[in-house]
Amino acid sequence: MQVKDMMSSHLITVDREETVAAAARLLSRHNVGALPVTSQGKLVGMLTDRDITVRCVAANFDPNITRVRTVMSAGAVTVPAEESGRSAAKTMDKHQVCRLPVTQNGRLVGMLSQGDLSAFGPELS
Repeated sequence: MQVKDMMSSHLITVDREETVAAAARLLSRHNVGALPVTSQGKLVGMLTDRDITVRCVAANFDPNITRVRTVMSAGAVTVPAEESGRSAAKTMDKHQVCRLPVTQNGRLVGMLSQGDLSAFGPELS
């Protein structure tokens, strides 16, 4: 089974120049733990709830003025939409991530989570 058959295609992204507080509201509103970060429409990193907690709040930065670019994880690991689920799971394991942005022809088209993979269990190939 390919990643495109398992991923979520409902994308919520945040611009790297947005405030951390605005990004946190997006995470809460959409009940997700991570957001792809974009700049001029291009994927430039990922922002997780942990990034906000550790790199912003615990570091005593003000989330109302701190920009996403300051606390995000740059250089997101991605997976092609045509990749097999098994291969994507190995990529997650290798890079110790729970979510992968999915690309097709260089464009961000979805997100794949460990939960998405576990839902298909033995069907992964």
